[in-house]
Amino acid sequence: RLPIPKLEDTIKRYLNAQKPLLNDDQFRKTEELAHRFEKGIGRELHEQLVAQDNQNKHTSYITGPWFDMYLKARESVVLNFNPFMSFNPDPKSEYNDQLIRATNMTVSALRFMKTFRAGYLEPEVFHLNPEKSDTQMFKKIIRFVPSSLSWFGAYMVNAYPLDMSQYFRLFNSTRLPKLNRDELYTDEKAKHLLVLRNGNFYVFDVLDRDGNTLKPSEIQAHLKYILSDNSPAPAFPLGYLTSENRDTWALLRKNLLDNGNEAALQKVDSAVFCLSLDDFPIKDLVHLSRTMLHGDGANRWFDKSFSLIITKDGTAGINFEHSWGDGVAVLRFQNEVFKDSTKAPAVSPQSQPASVDSSTAVQKLDFKLNDALKAGITKAKQKFDASVEALSLNMIQFHEGGKDLLKQKKVSPDAVAQLAFQMAFLRQYDQTVATYESCSTAAFKHGRTETIRPASVHTKKCSEAFVRELSKHSTEELQKLIVECSKYHGRLTKEAAMGQGFDRHLFGLRHLALSKGIALPEFYQDQAYAQLNHNIISTSTLVSPAVQLGGFGPVVADGFGVGYQVQDDWIGCNVSSYPARNGKEFLQCIHKSLEDIFNVLKGKKIGS
Repeated sequence: RLPIPKLEDTIKRYLNAQKPLLNDDQFRKTEELAHRFEKGIGRELHEQLVAQDNQNKHTSYITGPWFDMYLKARESVVLNFNPFMSFNPDPKSEYNDQLIRATNMTVSALRFMKTFRAGYLEPEVFHLNPEKSDTQMFKKIIRFVPSSLSWFGAYMVNAYPLDMSQYFRLFNSTRLPKLNRDELYTDEKAKHLLVLRNGNFYVFDVLDRDGNTLKPSEIQAHLKYILSDNSPAPAFPLGYLTSENRDTWALLRKNLLDNGNEAALQKVDSAVFCLSLDDFPIKDLVHLSRTMLHGDGANRWFDKSFSLIITKDGTAGINFEHSWGDGVAVLRFQNEVFKDSTKAPAVSPQSQPASVDSSTAVQKLDFKLNDALKAGITKAKQKFDASVEALSLNMIQFHEGGKDLLKQKKVSPDAVAQLAFQMAFLRQYDQTVATYESCSTAAFKHGRTETIRPASVHTKKCSEAFVRELSKHSTEELQKLIVECSKYHGRLTKEAAMGQGFDRHLFGLRHLALSKGIALPEFYQDQAYAQLNHNIISTSTLVSPAVQLGGFGPVVADGFGVGYQVQDDWIGCNVSSYPARNGKEFLQCIHKSLEDIFNVLKGKKIGS
């Protein structure tokens, strides 16, 4: 079970995170409020939270508040919540044909779904010592241990089974807009796929009545039929509505239902997943990011638990709705689909589609729109276009080293990437600001994520040495400062992964106070608390053989959204920003910071 940290630990960790962001007077005030909270109302709330947690052993203390946080948010899910992860191309170039890849990935996704539902999907396990635990022998033995004890057996060899309770929401699921709080909807009985092309909606069954998958050649035939349909794009593409403010969309959806569109919407909501087929090739990596993060808005249904997007040249990616689950579940799905569709493809470029009558099997959905709905779609499109217009996306790849060199120098690769972001922001804006790094707590039952706070007194000291006082420090001293940062970051990461951060605990206490109608404690009204939760640098990392790159929008108007990956011999960064910040310049500063850090680690003297 996800532990609730001790209140005194949480307050100590909170103050450590505040230290680099505040001057002495501000810090004293925040410290006083924190200690008063710890001794008073905070203690009472903590005891209530622990008691409540003991009565709900089937779940975790963060589950309810976290669903509330996502589902009560009224902002558009586009740019604010939905991230993307794009697939690497198929190593066999002739398989990167839109129809071939769409067929193969659809078949692989269905194989994954059926394996999962049959209870045969290999459990997700985090191996700290893979030589011992990631072996056939271990798997054989652990299989015979009763499930109440098997996790303990895994524990003994440093293998941690991860929570897979989110996985069922991958399929046949959608987020339904409702006033004040949205709902998650899943209908596992539905057997059809939703396909979007040119803003038009199509459905066809991919499972027969016994639940067997349709023959790949038939799926290929139906997709070919959709790709060759030359129906014009609708004048009022419905997809834009899913990018609206949630209350606005909830009212428009009610209008849609009242206007005779219930059956069509039911098909959209219950579909196994959404496959979006785009009619253009990808020009470059920025174009790729834009396509997968937001696209044109007409050929998307952003409320589906995930959409598989495949462009004209066979480039593929996933855009997913974030309330139901986190990156770990989607990444596992992506890894399996990539591996299966490239190693055991269902169809080849030589395969002939089955000679079936697709015109009866494929149903094109028609929506009846009144004037209010047409006006709603037009307005949604204007808002969508404006927000996409305001977004900048930039990226770099740093090729002078990566994970291999950093491990050789005994520093944490993630710590170095995060240090580079701190150094870059200081160089560009001359300050240290609230920074967020996401860390999975899937090692616990119904765990979600915890925050790592990469901005610390250590990164601040090190960044100031590199940016402001280079001439005062020898290379050895700079190396020492980097090692300090690495050690501290390693500790924060370990704490977060073990459910020992402070962000979720404080969030849970606040949620409890509000749900009980208790006046919001002074502690939460502190300017410094608000500032720490206004995450100007929001970061998330992933490395996988299946994924080319990932990204998301900034979480605040004056922020950066930083998706990054530290590969064996290079480091990639994908940065989103709005006009209040210059993402291009930030990336140049990141590149310079990485250069300086690597040079110092190699023992070279650096110039300012």
